[in-house]
Amino acid sequence: MAEKRDYYEVLGVGKNASDSELKSAYRKLAKKYHPDTNPGDKEAEAKFKEASEAYAVLSDADKRRQYDQFGHSAFEGGAGGAGGFDFSGMDMGDIFGDIFGDFFGGGRSSRSRSNGPMKGQNVRVSVRINFKEACFGVEKEIDIVLKEECRSCHGSGAKAGTSPQTCSKCGGKGQVVFTQQSLFGVVRNVQSCPDCHGTGKIIKDRCPDCNGSGYVSKRKNIAVTIPAGIDNGQCVRIRDKGEPGVNGGERGDLLVEVLVGNDPIFKRQDRDIYSTVPITFTQAALGGDIHVKTIDGEVIYTVKPGTQTDTRVRLRGKGVPSLRNKSIRGDHYVTLVVQVPTKMTNEQKELLREFDRAMYGAPEESKETEGAQGEAQDSKAKKKGFKRKK
Repeated sequence: MAEKRDYYEVLGVGKNASDSELKSAYRKLAKKYHPDTNPGDKEAEAKFKEASEAYAVLSDADKRRQYDQFGHSAFEGGAGGAGGFDFSGMDMGDIFGDIFGDFFGGGRSSRSRSNGPMKGQNVRVSVRINFKEACFGVEKEIDIVLKEECRSCHGSGAKAGTSPQTCSKCGGKGQVVFTQQSLFGVVRNVQSCPDCHGTGKIIKDRCPDCNGSGYVSKRKNIAVTIPAGIDNGQCVRIRDKGEPGVNGGERGDLLVEVLVGNDPIFKRQDRDIYSTVPITFTQAALGGDIHVKTIDGEVIYTVKPGTQTDTRVRLRGKGVPSLRNKSIRGDHYVTLVVQVPTKMTNEQKELLREFDRAMYGAPEESKETEGAQGEAQDSKAKKKGFKRKK
């Protein structure tokens, strides 16, 4: 008989591995080598068996301490099980259910389900608003179909004059327990009762109005308060407006996802707002007052003389309000862009040239042209016997 491999080596983890690391390592191996996904593969079956034995020991704190101290000899002489380890006294459904849920037929997660009250499912809808509505908040109405308690049976699902009966298969528990022989010995599994579907009750005469569900669907208009400062994709939760609970459990919630439309002027980043404002060359050079659009309306901003294009200025407290505190607001950042004219008259062009000469002097190319013209005149004067006056 081949010598057993170290359990830590089997799972591919270190001796200081945490419970979550053990579980993660075993999950990968179990999914890879499980007999259901490798039918007829004896090697895969052996590896699955080996990994399950290693995890069964290392996931149990007491057994892990014994193994760390004595190794495989701590479990020698055990009856049945895999390679001398006794699985017959263990609930393998706990191990498999804890990792895979119902994949292996129940386990701890299935056992925790009962016919007790359970909260209903949440319902998600969406509503569209514009940029300023997101900044300052708004009231919206949404049209939605919700389940309401049936008036005929008052939610019991049974026909008027009758009542649900306790399920005889599960005794009203909503779950059934069964055992079966497996590779590891006797495995105990817990599943939802197939007769009552986990409710613990059987309805013989169903209510004709709700067909035994206990609820009827109704279309309703619900007012939603969108808070100031909400951002695109965030949700507003309305309590107890979701699906009805099970077995007397409370209703779920209604989650309203807010979709904020784009604005042609403003862009948002967290609580700050960004926009671009064009200014003329004269305004940039000489300074002056300009009108800037904000979410609060137009404000006057004084441009400093000599402002360069793409200069960014900050308007404090003109951004988006905080969701938690409306008195706290972000800032509005404005980028000033100097506009260059694309069409000008000849007179306007000449005025610009005069301005250019006044600011920067005559261009170099003009001086060169003047020198060339002077030399040409000298040449002509020499031919005629004259000298050009300088």
